[in-house]
Amino acid sequence: VDDALHISEALVAGGLPLLEITLRTPVALQAMEAVAKALPQAVVGAGTVLTTDQLQAVRDAGAQFAVSPGLTQKLADGAQDAGISLLPGVATASEAMFALEAGFSFLKFFPAEAAGGVQMLKSLHGPFSQLKFCPTGGIDLAKAPNYLALPNVVCVGGSWVVPKDAIAAKDWRRIRKLAEEAAQLRKV
Repeated sequence: VDDALHISEALVAGGLPLLEITLRTPVALQAMEAVAKALPQAVVGAGTVLTTDQLQAVRDAGAQFAVSPGLTQKLADGAQDAGISLLPGVATASEAMFALEAGFSFLKFFPAEAAGGVQMLKSLHGPFSQLKFCPTGGIDLAKAPNYLALPNVVCVGGSWVVPKDAIAAKDWRRIRKLAEEAAQLRKV
């Protein structure tokens, strides 16, 4: 939990106030709650949300939004019932159609690089010009501008901003510097 607080402080100080804390550790919910309380200027979200129970739990922990690698009807309904915004993941045209039919127009494109990257998003733009994407998965600082140049991409996500070796070394300054670099990519 302490590491999550330090990481979040570094990200916010570096110009990235929108935070996704993934449900991949046993203390994720506690970390979410601590960050939401300690950093009111941050917008705290939950990542890797797979079930309706998790939607309720992350909302109760202070998350303002949830991110999922995919979408089921049950998850779509659960987000509405829990009163939390959901960014569902898609990787194909059929999944995009299902998400659109379920009422979503802002989607996570995941895993971006493995699912065709920039070219796939260009291809999806024609038939789905109303959809906007946040690609994640395999994106780094060098690849991010290519995604951000697309008309259907509003932001990108990437773990390059919080490298595992920086966390292990408790190098919060490095994370802040990486956040500053990433913030410079922001679309106007």
